[in-house]
Amino acid sequence: MGMSRWTGLAALAGVLALIQPHGANALAAPPPAAPALHYADLVDLADSAPLVIRAEIRNADLLPAARAPDVRPGWGRLYVEAVASGALRGMVPQGMLIRYLADVPLGPKGKVPPYKKLSVLLFARGKAGSDEVQLVAPDAQLIWNQDLDVRVRSLLSELGASDAPPRINGVTQALFEPGNLVGEGETQLFLSTANGQPATITVLHKPGQPTNWSVSFSEVVDARGRPPVPDTLPWYRLACGLPRSLPNGVNVSDNNDDRVQAAVDYENILHDLGPCERARGH
Repeated sequence: MGMSRWTGLAALAGVLALIQPHGANALAAPPPAAPALHYADLVDLADSAPLVIRAEIRNADLLPAARAPDVRPGWGRLYVEAVASGALRGMVPQGMLIRYLADVPLGPKGKVPPYKKLSVLLFARGKAGSDEVQLVAPDAQLIWNQDLDVRVRSLLSELGASDAPPRINGVTQALFEPGNLVGEGETQLFLSTANGQPATITVLHKPGQPTNWSVSFSEVVDARGRPPVPDTLPWYRLACGLPRSLPNGVNVSDNNDDRVQAAVDYENILHDLGPCERARGH
């Protein structure tokens, strides 16, 4: 998302005269319920948000379609003024008036249900000395509730941990090495990460035992570990970051049988991880 899509807040005072007369407070119906967000949806937002702000909306006005030509069908773009009531990440003074643009689903007949006085959670970037913030995604304004608050706080703790797994950029090498016994062997998958931190998946084959795999996000490889638990940050990094098949040229196993085994192990890892489910539109 380029900055050009979200610039111009400072000039909105002149735009407000063009705002549609039936704005956020014209209808009695509440805002449409958003689909239940998956773990991956929240990580997508939080991972790139220097600020996570809880705020109460004071005013929300719908911009004319001509002023928001890139909004997806069935949605509208709001110019919002809200009062910060706290920050889950970053520093925002309590009681500070903030301004931003947010895309929201429209109600019946293309109208915007009332957002005034609603508590929201914002995933945003800010600029020192300015009351304007930029959402990290057009729909990065979420209606606040206690369950969402707990989920996001837990996620931010995961992301802020010293041993938090980094983003995965891809697979750099895959290698299967057979053991001395029939049915014995080990596949290693070396991953590239956004911060250069080592990351390795190890798959162990032992005769008469189930195949076991684990991931390490450090130089120490523990082949006796277990796959990551779903809806945790290690799971997200793999399920949502690994390519759907091994890239060409990375499988450096010695012969065709070994290359096939490495590829099968990779497919089984993806199967064990399951899909990276998201409810938000992309």
